[in-house]
Amino acid sequence: MAAILFFLLLSTICNVEAQQRQTNISLGSTLSPTTTSSWLSPSGLYAFGFYQQANGYAVGVFLAGIPQKTVIWTANRDNPPALKDVTLNFTNDGRLVMQSAQGKETSIASPGGATSASMLNSGNFALFNSDGGIVWQTFDYPTDTILQGQHLSVGKELVSSTGIFRLAMQQDGNLVQYPVGTTNVFQNAYWSSGTDGKGDNVTLCLDDDGLLYLLNSTGTYLSNLTKGGSPKNDAIYLMRLDGDGILRLYSYNLRKNGNWSILWSSTNDMCLPKGLCGLNGYCVINDQQADCKCLPGFAAVKQGNLSSGCERNFAVESCKSKDGSLKYTMEEVTNTIWEEDYFSQLSLSVKEDCKAACLDDCNCEVAMFNDGKCKKHKLPLKYGRRSLDDSNVAFVKGRGAFGTVFKGTIQNSQKFVAVKRLEKLLAEGEREFETEMKVIGRTHHRNLVHLLGYCHEGAKRLLVYEYMSNGSLADILFTPEKKPSWDDRMEIARDIARGILYLHEECEPQIIHCDIKPHNILMDEYGCAKISDFGLAKLLDPDKSKTFTGIRGTKGYVAPEWHRKQPVTIKVDVYSFGIVLFELICGRKCVDWNLPDEKAILEEWVYHCYEAGELGNLVGDQEVDKRQLERMVKVGLWCTLYEPSLRPLIKNVLLMLEGIVVVPIPPSPTSFVTTL
Repeated sequence: MAAILFFLLLSTICNVEAQQRQTNISLGSTLSPTTTSSWLSPSGLYAFGFYQQANGYAVGVFLAGIPQKTVIWTANRDNPPALKDVTLNFTNDGRLVMQSAQGKETSIASPGGATSASMLNSGNFALFNSDGGIVWQTFDYPTDTILQGQHLSVGKELVSSTGIFRLAMQQDGNLVQYPVGTTNVFQNAYWSSGTDGKGDNVTLCLDDDGLLYLLNSTGTYLSNLTKGGSPKNDAIYLMRLDGDGILRLYSYNLRKNGNWSILWSSTNDMCLPKGLCGLNGYCVINDQQADCKCLPGFAAVKQGNLSSGCERNFAVESCKSKDGSLKYTMEEVTNTIWEEDYFSQLSLSVKEDCKAACLDDCNCEVAMFNDGKCKKHKLPLKYGRRSLDDSNVAFVKGRGAFGTVFKGTIQNSQKFVAVKRLEKLLAEGEREFETEMKVIGRTHHRNLVHLLGYCHEGAKRLLVYEYMSNGSLADILFTPEKKPSWDDRMEIARDIARGILYLHEECEPQIIHCDIKPHNILMDEYGCAKISDFGLAKLLDPDKSKTFTGIRGTKGYVAPEWHRKQPVTIKVDVYSFGIVLFELICGRKCVDWNLPDEKAILEEWVYHCYEAGELGNLVGDQEVDKRQLERMVKVGLWCTLYEPSLRPLIKNVLLMLEGIVVVPIPPSPTSFVTTL
């Protein structure tokens, strides 16, 4: 991470002719970005008005008298930049507002009783009443900076321009730095003045000689943070909470017109600020600068913005759908420390035992081992940093036994692709690779993920697929704020059925997918569902309708015949589809042990509601077509019958889903009736 001063340097400030130097600003005065853009202080050093920000304009106080045009204060800092047709009005009733060309107002100050305003030589912009008293001033509402002569009183905060860090002047007299979004407790702090309990109504002050100090209500000096010196008329001092989370005191020599000089910093440890690298990231020092790294198997959430944190660059099965045959690796990260937020602690003498304990625990995603203690963590991890003096070892649960999926781009192209890297290729891994090649290479359908290419060179096994921008069906179906509408969910069901129909009846030889589940249904940018992951697919000989194989698929979606060691047919995919259909109907997972026992297994609960005539319980308050709901439930019940021969072919399933054929009344799940 490059060195950060985090002064907002104005790329374009209107020239002096577009600024007005006046002591008193009267009611009815206006500013605009393209005409009179700001009001100057009598000295001409400070200005209040518009400055260019990104592709628009913001309103604030800035240093107009130096080349850097440093911003001191910004109004409504979290709002997006305004367009050039905006106007700043000091209204006739004493309000300070921004008004768009469409007439929409955004308030900056509405104190009541204001009759005039002034940009003062101190850098303070103030509104006055008719008696000359200040009724509102920018000094009372600092953003990330305080100037000489300005105070930070108890209960006030500075927030960094990046929105990640804050400086709080606390009731207990302590000046403390925290990450934004955290409570004022010791565990979240990363720097403090150490003045808690030393006085009431403590204030942080910056004098005109650069002295930064803490003063209590009786006028007693509690702590001098800087030395200060003799006041200088040719120097400006300001203190800023910079975007990297470090508090710094700066000075500027007006005669030299050079650069800002750092006089004091709250810390020289660039990795000290908590949250600098976001969730699942950790900070290291490279060339005396902070640099953010991601855990193994993770990538930055936003490329080029490491403070956004890190997320897995591959899909991981959830704990409740854990397949006993699924294996994980444990990646080791040494000399790193994290926030203490473990859910279990074990006393173990060997780090390998700690790693094994995490591997065996479905809930463990990271294990920390140090001094005979093994601490199990869930993600996300917070406040990570490299510490060469610490012997802590972190074990991160990572990739599955064979496939790891990465997001990538094709060289000289902006097109994203999904790259599946096959690992640990013993005989079974080789077989998986060859299967994917044979199967996907000869398939092409709107509802199947398209294979773009592959690499089979030495030990390297890579498959390159089209990239699905909306992730998996599991991502959207089981996330309340993303859950598709009823109509969209029913179209997704038809998409899946069409894809299975292609595999079963339009491929030569016929293909059994063997692992139909929401995680293997990917969604493109248009909301079209596509079946992926043919790693478990089984090819059927043209002369056979059944084949023998070991148990495959994922717990909860696996047809009963897998467990009976009977020959499997295309009906195993029909069964899995039925379970997915139930999930689409109800918008929940097929097994959820957090629910009451009678609802935990979705397949059983659906049948109970159907028998009791209580299908409305499946969809809650959602607005759905009752006849369509009943039809979909009946189709799902047919698909999930215990006896494979009783389940309909997928082509008949699709006809029933589309309402082309009538859906017969389904039998009891264990009944034996005529095959559809």
